[in-house]
Amino acid sequence: MSAKLSDKIATLLMWLSGLIILGILVAFLAYMLYKGLPVLSWEFITGMPSDMKAGGGVGPQFFNSFYILFLSLVFSIPVAIGAGIYLAEYARASRLTNIIRLSTESLATVPSIVLGLFGMIIFVNMLGMGFSIIGGSLTLMLLNLPVLVRVTEESIRTVPAYYREASLALGATKWQTIWRVVLPSAIPGIITGITLTAGRALGETAILIFTAGTTASRVLPDLDVTAAGETLAVHMWYVMAVGLVPDRLDVANGIGALLIFTILIFNLLFAIPGKIIQKRAGTVR
Repeated sequence: MSAKLSDKIATLLMWLSGLIILGILVAFLAYMLYKGLPVLSWEFITGMPSDMKAGGGVGPQFFNSFYILFLSLVFSIPVAIGAGIYLAEYARASRLTNIIRLSTESLATVPSIVLGLFGMIIFVNMLGMGFSIIGGSLTLMLLNLPVLVRVTEESIRTVPAYYREASLALGATKWQTIWRVVLPSAIPGIITGITLTAGRALGETAILIFTAGTTASRVLPDLDVTAAGETLAVHMWYVMAVGLVPDRLDVANGIGALLIFTILIFNLLFAIPGKIIQKRAGTVR
């Protein structure tokens, strides 16, 4: 077989693989939207849930999804960026560095239900937080950290070395170089990591069932971090598992469509600024 023919076959296989994946995604989204779009309405998105009667909404769950996500990112982003900077800029090849990287990678492989049990034991029981938004956010932080640390480290490592050399040659300190030169150049990659983490966290159920609970406040919005914080994904599971409402299939389909729209819009809100920053950085270069 000639090299040119092998190249054409390999290219065809890659295109087929990409089209198959795209087809599966389109079919999934089309089915979920076909089932869920007729359910979506302003009353459904902002209304209060119902335990027994049909026609309830998901207002508190919709708010809790973003509230818990926001708190978990507030807790995890500073730690992840700090760890990424340390590993990329300060850490030398040593046993401690290897242990940190191994711990990060090991944490990324832990099933979410195990993290949920850990959060229930530590935050819910030992620290006495109960089923609460703060307990769910702190446990969700453990899910966010591995991806954010690795993405931050790799994004910082991709910044060209001559950026650092030029900054140091002009008299800047190492920290000034990191803060004013390296981090701005690495922001697009860090934003990508935050987007991936946020999308995964919005659909998380196991962790939040064990830590934030399966009930929601009747006050909207309720900023009390000690209140229970059922999210959209948890409410979908609850409705289909033990729910007694007669329209539970419609509620679940509506939540599925709402989650799809929410994640797509959320990704766009993060991706567009990242592209703008990346374009400006490329222009400066």
